[in-house]
Amino acid sequence: MPKKILIITGDAGESYETLYAKHRMAEAGFVPVIAAPRKGPLNLVMHDFEPGWDTYIEKPGYKVSADLTFKEVKVADYVGVLLIGGRAPEYLRNDTTVLKVVREFAESGKFVFSICHGIQILVAAGLAEGRKLTCYEHVKPEVTSAGGEWIPQESVRDGKFVSAQTWISHPEFYRHVMQCLEGR
Repeated sequence: MPKKILIITGDAGESYETLYAKHRMAEAGFVPVIAAPRKGPLNLVMHDFEPGWDTYIEKPGYKVSADLTFKEVKVADYVGVLLIGGRAPEYLRNDTTVLKVVREFAESGKFVFSICHGIQILVAAGLAEGRKLTCYEHVKPEVTSAGGEWIPQESVRDGKFVSAQTWISHPEFYRHVMQCLEGR
């Protein structure tokens, strides 16, 4: 039976991060399962960098369908969780069910992967303290104020936790993710 990976996102989740995660997990033989506040279509966004802008820009992205709600998640069914970036983590970090699920992954010794703003969920779940992490550079203050050590690298592995800065980090991030999932 193929192993499952839980992907957590919602409306305004980063489009490329979400679809790449879904496709990369399937390619590697895992079953990607997307959990969101509701089942059905989600409106994703594309974050990109434009000359002359001090921060990223946002455009409408692809849609993806959520397979289940957060309340339906059974952590025992998965080998790991992946927290997608975009703007979704800004509101998902206030969802007590999401925080409980992410904490349960960590407490069960399962893998916890986060990319870009996905780290906001990890921080809100109280899982940053004492860990080496990375994320989008403008979220760094949240990591450090929660007791985490922000490392200026594309991807950082700290035990069963792997974090990445942005979708530009995919090569390094998924190299770490696959090493974890393959037991290396």
